[in-house]
Amino acid sequence: MYTKNVYNVKDMVIWTRFETFLFVMLVTIIVALYYSFDLQWLKIPWTPLALIGTAVAFVIGFQNNSAYGRIWEARKIWGGIVNTSRTFGMFVQDMVTNEHIAEKMSKEALNKEVKILTYRHIAWMTALRHAMRSSKPWETVMTEKANRQWAEMIKPPELQSNVEVDLKPYLSDEDMAYVMSKNNKQTALLYLQSHHLRHLKEKGMVWEFSFLELENVLKELFTLQGKSERIKNFPYPRQFATLNHYFMWIFILLLPLAIVPQFAEIGAEINPINPIAGSLFIWLSIPFYVAVAWVFHTMERIGRTGENPFEGSANDVPISSIARGIEIDLRQNLGESSEEIPSQFPVIYNIQM
Repeated sequence: MYTKNVYNVKDMVIWTRFETFLFVMLVTIIVALYYSFDLQWLKIPWTPLALIGTAVAFVIGFQNNSAYGRIWEARKIWGGIVNTSRTFGMFVQDMVTNEHIAEKMSKEALNKEVKILTYRHIAWMTALRHAMRSSKPWETVMTEKANRQWAEMIKPPELQSNVEVDLKPYLSDEDMAYVMSKNNKQTALLYLQSHHLRHLKEKGMVWEFSFLELENVLKELFTLQGKSERIKNFPYPRQFATLNHYFMWIFILLLPLAIVPQFAEIGAEINPINPIAGSLFIWLSIPFYVAVAWVFHTMERIGRTGENPFEGSANDVPISSIARGIEIDLRQNLGESSEEIPSQFPVIYNIQM
């Protein structure tokens, strides 16, 4: 239901075009120097470079696995929010009744209580997704030049609005004032839910056993919220991410000094047979170097973009679309018409936000 972006070759070329151009310029300069001035000394042996490349490959693999683990954990957490939200909506509709109340209430009064609880839950999801989109000092991926261009095209809804505006349609003035006075607004909303349920239990509108079941659902929502906040507030260890970035660049910058001489030696072997091909063979090192450097750099960059799954990049968990999908389900089951219910956030460039 929540399919993420589908990259194609064009997207990848655009995303990495600045670095690719840098690789082409770097290796072209070295080849030109080697070709024009016959700098036989301008080379390094393959053995130390191969050791560096192997170490970089291992660390990049570790980083990518860890980053994917953070993304997958975030996706499971929000999948749990989907299931628990639907359970809460069902419980509220079936457990807020006249069955145990002395003075019976009208159906409209019962429906009003159900709507307040449901809307407050939608407000909780809204506050949580805004908290997850808030900027942290270590979230720097979107400050990179190519990523800034993507951000301008696929800006998440939370960056186009603010939490107060988005909460207002779902809360009373009293609830709104209480929530906006708190730093952790999503926690405040769950407290309000619990207080409301206790009030309904005291009036007899919710049976004691039903009250315990609903409180268990709130407990599960607290657990899922805490897990989501844990990922948001604990960054991927910088000693891995930063050092790996430097190691990758050391490897990429040294690589031409091994590849170019190797192609020059092959050209020298070809030269007695075909002088033209032998003389120009060194220039073939350019596409080979660019391919190797592009692979290492792109894999390292993919790991960096996956470190923070709520930052708002194209690779993130689509929490805005997930929350809006839950809202649509809950409000449809309240009996609201399609005109009253907001539409799903649009998919831009095959990317859900």
